[in-house]
Amino acid sequence: MDTIFTLLMVLIMVASVLLVIIVMAQNPKGGGLSSTFGGASPAQFGVQRTNDFMEKATWTLGGTIIVLILLSVVITGKPSQVAPGQQPVKKEAPAKQSAPASSKTATPAQAPATPAK
Repeated sequence: MDTIFTLLMVLIMVASVLLVIIVMAQNPKGGGLSSTFGGASPAQFGVQRTNDFMEKATWTLGGTIIVLILLSVVITGKPSQVAPGQQPVKKEAPAKQSAPASSKTATPAQAPATPAK
C-alpha cells in the first residue's frame, strides 16, 4: 500500500510542477508564449493554436491533479482508523464486587453531646 501511495504522490508532484510551468508561461493579458514566438497578431500561423494548447494543458493538468488526489484518498484510506478526538471503546471485565454490607451491623452510635454548664 505504501508503494501505491508513493507513486501517486510522485505523479501529483510532477503534474503540479508542470502546471506551474504552464501557468508561468502564460501572460495574464492573453499574450504569453504565443506573443513571444509568434508576435502579438493572431493572424500569424500558430499563434491561436498555442493559446488553445496552453489553456487545454492548464485545465487538463488541473483535472489530473484533482483526480490523482481523490484516487490517493480512496485507495490509501483506512476505515479501521479511529477519527481524531474519539477514543476507542475498551471492553473491561466488570469490577469484583465485595460482599454486600449486612444490615445487622449497626452504625456506631454517637455519644450525645453533654450540655455546656
